[in-house]
Amino acid sequence: MSDFHDFLRRQFVHVAIGEFKPGKFSEAQALYEQAVATYGEGFKGAYLLQEPGTDRGISVIFWESVDDMDRHQTEATHKAILKKMGPLFSETPKIAIYEVVSELQPSERLDPPLAQSA
Repeated sequence: MSDFHDFLRRQFVHVAIGEFKPGKFSEAQALYEQAVATYGEGFKGAYLLQEPGTDRGISVIFWESVDDMDRHQTEATHKAILKKMGPLFSETPKIAIYEVVSELQPSERLDPPLAQSA
């Protein structure tokens, strides 16, 4: 029965959209990677996206639950890293929490049958 409940459990995603001061993206990226390295239980993966040629980006961090996410964001090490990152932003990033309601993976397809010549 617990396998069924685990199947029904949805992941949550912390999304931050922001822009760094000119030339500060790579410094922010290094701090982001340090912060993510502190995550443990409940952490499911993270992506940092950069709009090409700009200092704008999106952070997408997957969690098993909102409680797991909250627990990690209140840890002292994590807070210290974010404090270093704060001055790198050109303005406060927009942050939202989403629930994953659909997940699609590429399917493995067999090569289509070769067309037969007449």
